[in-house]
Amino acid sequence: MQVLKFLLGIVLVQIITAVLIYISPINLDDSASLLRLVLPLFFMALMVAFWFSSLSSHLRKDFEYKMKNEFAKEREDLKVKAERAKTRVVKEAQKDIARQSTVTHAKANFKVGAAFAGVLGVGALFIFAQLVTAGLLTMTAAGGVVGGYYWRGKRIEKDKDRVAQLEIIDTKVIEK
Repeated sequence: MQVLKFLLGIVLVQIITAVLIYISPINLDDSASLLRLVLPLFFMALMVAFWFSSLSSHLRKDFEYKMKNEFAKEREDLKVKAERAKTRVVKEAQKDIARQSTVTHAKANFKVGAAFAGVLGVGALFIFAQLVTAGLLTMTAAGGVVGGYYWRGKRIEKDKDRVAQLEIIDTKVIEK
């Protein structure tokens, strides 16, 4: 579409040149008649040059404006995508932390339970082997440890109720 504007200018210059040559008496020996032909053609070419310069500067400005808008839109899209990715990574990291914490607590509870069962088994073995005092001492110590561990677990659960837990962030990202 923009090429048509330049083409129109070129055709206009050619038409004006042809009309001026046709209507002017051309006498190459007379410098005044040659000047009468060249001077209007020169000013017409100068005006068309300014016109083309103006057209090209407006085209350049329009193109720059269009590119700035496209880049701004692309930059905004990249920011939105980065925010979505960041939110997704944070969610996954928090879920992974919660999962790892649960697995770690379960493993620790199993190991502690197995150790207490082993100590109680040793205490029972002492009782059956006629070492009643050593067996009762071992079983009492194991019971005290189990009770302390149970009491500590209850206290931790009570503290969890008072202190806000780490919640998984569930943010809504603005979608286009």
